[in-house]
Amino acid sequence: MKIANSLWFDPTMIYIGGQWRKPGHADTIPVENPSTGEVIGEIGQGSAADVDAAVVAAEAAMEGEWGRTPAVERGRLLARMAQMVLSRAEELAYLESTDVGKPMKQAQADAVNLARYLEFYGGAADKVHGTTIPYQEGFTVYTLREPHGVTGHIIPWNYPMQILGRSIGAALAMGNACVLKPAEDASLSSLAFAAIAAEAGLPAGALNVVTGYGAEVGAALSTHPDVHHVSFTGSVATGRHIQEAAAKNVVPVTLELGGKSPHIVFDDVDLDAALPTLVGACMQAAGQTCSAASRVLVQRGIYEEVRRRMAEVYGGLVVGPAPDNCDLGPLVSKKQKDIVSKFIELGKQDLTVAAEGKIRDDAPAGGNYVAPVLFADVSPDHRLAQEEIFGPVQVMIPFEDEADAIRIANGTEYGLVAGVWTRDGGRQMRMARKLNVGQVFINNYGAGGGVELPFGGVGKSGHGREKGFEALYGFSRLKTVTAQHG
Repeated sequence: MKIANSLWFDPTMIYIGGQWRKPGHADTIPVENPSTGEVIGEIGQGSAADVDAAVVAAEAAMEGEWGRTPAVERGRLLARMAQMVLSRAEELAYLESTDVGKPMKQAQADAVNLARYLEFYGGAADKVHGTTIPYQEGFTVYTLREPHGVTGHIIPWNYPMQILGRSIGAALAMGNACVLKPAEDASLSSLAFAAIAAEAGLPAGALNVVTGYGAEVGAALSTHPDVHHVSFTGSVATGRHIQEAAAKNVVPVTLELGGKSPHIVFDDVDLDAALPTLVGACMQAAGQTCSAASRVLVQRGIYEEVRRRMAEVYGGLVVGPAPDNCDLGPLVSKKQKDIVSKFIELGKQDLTVAAEGKIRDDAPAGGNYVAPVLFADVSPDHRLAQEEIFGPVQVMIPFEDEADAIRIANGTEYGLVAGVWTRDGGRQMRMARKLNVGQVFINNYGAGGGVELPFGGVGKSGHGREKGFEALYGFSRLKTVTAQHG
């Protein structure tokens, strides 16, 4: 079935200045269903000229109605969009599931999370305050939080709705005008959101969406001299290029990049409580998650038990078409399937396969299916323990004590998230302080999405923070006012 049959917008158009328009290139980009491999539609192929038009529209919005919109009204608009997202949550979930390959239950959760981001930032829009600073006699000093102006947003294909919400929601709350470039592999929900925002009454130019390839549209956005902040989520290699491009204009950049996040499991763990999360924190979205807990570090005294029980869970994992709500859906594209499959082949050459999941016998032959694999007894310096795979692959690594666990956990170029599993309160605090990551979860992992929780990494995982109030600070600039009055 063609996806166009279920749409309330034309995916071959781009959205600029409150209007749907034809993109600069006549050629379109095919939309493939990862569950079947079939082409089910097409999106527009934007150009550098389209990016320039979008930036001009965003500048006009800042000079016009959107720039004059008070914070409380920005909040009301975001809250209105949240309610409209919830009213179309099933439709949005269907788009996301069909476009990305997620099981419907995961796509439905993503739609609800998009609404939650809008609710959170809508409520926060008029609560970002400046400060007064005690200073010399005869002076009053205070600070203001102001929008950057035009902000560029380049989002990936693995969580389009969620990352749109945390990035665009925060930027709009602070009064910026946004130009969004969604991934060419997953643009439908971003276009749908543009239609929802327009219906909610968001002023023209406050949000602009240009679909297309990164080499042209993404490059044009990150190098544009009138874009005053760039937010990017994606690979380390692309993030490096974007930061270099933005640096030429001396523009701040928020980068949320890759990860090789560890679970660290001590011998006093409540294993019954931990076990579902030890597996699930890597298998969500078929492992295509930057914060996926793809390394499981287990204290040697319980290593064999944890291995055995994780293997039992893996043996029951089923991969199948997104509409069927199996444990895992397909990977987003054949390209991604090939990348992940090569990592698995590499691992099978010299590592121990502790367990594998199963692809359903009736899964369409053209789908991008990869069975999840658990490798055991992996050396911390093995490629599968060092490189981000972005697929349903986990490695198990034994450790001796706290010092050994810290050494292994901090022994990659990434530093996004870590999970610590122990009932020892002192150990919990020591580990939290010594781990070189942006988030530490103790006896949990992910905390249900955590819209309110600042998120970002260190090292090759990036810099800057999204989610929570910290994102609002990142999408604003601080101005200090010093008045001498005698």
